[in-house]
Amino acid sequence: MSDPLVSFVMATHNRCAVVEETLSSLLGCGLSRSEFEIIAVDNASTDGTRAVLEGGVDHLIALPRNLGSCAKAYGVAKARGEYVVFLDDDSCPRAGTIRRMIERFEEDEELACAGFTVHLPDGGQESSALPGVFVGCGVGFRASSLREVGGLDSSFFMQAEEYDLCFRLAEGGWKVEVFDDLHVDHRKTSAARRPARTSYFDIRNNLRVLARYAPSKHYAALRADCIERYGWLAESMGHEESFARGSRAGKRWGWIERITFRGKRLSDQAFERFYAWGEIERRMGELAERGVRRIVLADLGKNAFGFWRGAERAGIVIAAIGDDRLAASGRMYRGVPILPLGEALCGEFDGVVVSNSSRVHAGSAAERVRQMTEKPVFSWFGSVGGEDEFGLNFGSPLVTADNTGGQPLEVTRA
Repeated sequence: MSDPLVSFVMATHNRCAVVEETLSSLLGCGLSRSEFEIIAVDNASTDGTRAVLEGGVDHLIALPRNLGSCAKAYGVAKARGEYVVFLDDDSCPRAGTIRRMIERFEEDEELACAGFTVHLPDGGQESSALPGVFVGCGVGFRASSLREVGGLDSSFFMQAEEYDLCFRLAEGGWKVEVFDDLHVDHRKTSAARRPARTSYFDIRNNLRVLARYAPSKHYAALRADCIERYGWLAESMGHEESFARGSRAGKRWGWIERITFRGKRLSDQAFERFYAWGEIERRMGELAERGVRRIVLADLGKNAFGFWRGAERAGIVIAAIGDDRLAASGRMYRGVPILPLGEALCGEFDGVVVSNSSRVHAGSAAERVRQMTEKPVFSWFGSVGGEDEFGLNFGSPLVTADNTGGQPLEVTRA
């Protein structure tokens, strides 16, 4: 029997009905059944999930305990396809997407990872916090490249494993992209999603990723921001204890991995590819040249330091940060007050910069801010390729849009 072209790999735990629906949906992926195989890793389910999988997949790997979403690593070891596609147990690629994915790989032999645009049931989308990083519920790999860099690290269990893998691929000389013509539907069912557990793994694993890959000149700032921001998020959900445990674990792992991964730091080129600090600084410089002296940052994302740094280097004062999730009495980010968005927009400022590099969150934040102020709003990250809301085609993971039409700003001073 010839090897399949594509290997679909998913992990699951006690999601019997969800898995059954996903397996049925995969039959409509657009490939003939002989062209793909389905590999499922069952994380010690006890609800009948294993029986459903036995009748619907080509290979079933039954684990004796729950190893989380990163158990997909065990599926990759069994994959025979030229391309490997990671799915969640409640996600499925839209018809035609896998054919287009294959074409992407055939057109560019340096492409190792093709992330999908993720669609949610409410009509919204889902994306990672950094441009170019895929979401694990829908992504394709060149199997040889995936194995070359060591594959998915199962020790992460869940959260931040996408960043770890993207950074390793980039440092291995491979291209990592997210495409707007590759689509996956993510039903994102609430069952088995435990926010307190998520708070634990968020801080633990993000600290590990930074310890492994952050260049020495940026490590201290990124680490401090990571601890502070995830601490605030955990506090807002009442998960302080989970955060504290995750932070301790992340620091322990980090001390070890900072040494063992010392040869794996992101190069300047790779760091700019994912964090875009140089590009943000350039955009801030352009604002300063257009007369902007005082701004509000809106939506304090994971990459906030790049925006703070860019403004400081451009000589622009950050009057306030508007973020309804993170605002609290007396709370400051690097000396700047974090206020509810409406309150932040009541002060004196020349324009608003959306300080989030997630293409989905940056877009939604910009839309909201524009409804609340007549001042210029600058959003430098958005949809991958295609046209933004102003009809400007940038064709890059980093796009820019503002509501000034590129005209000189009329800045009135008292």
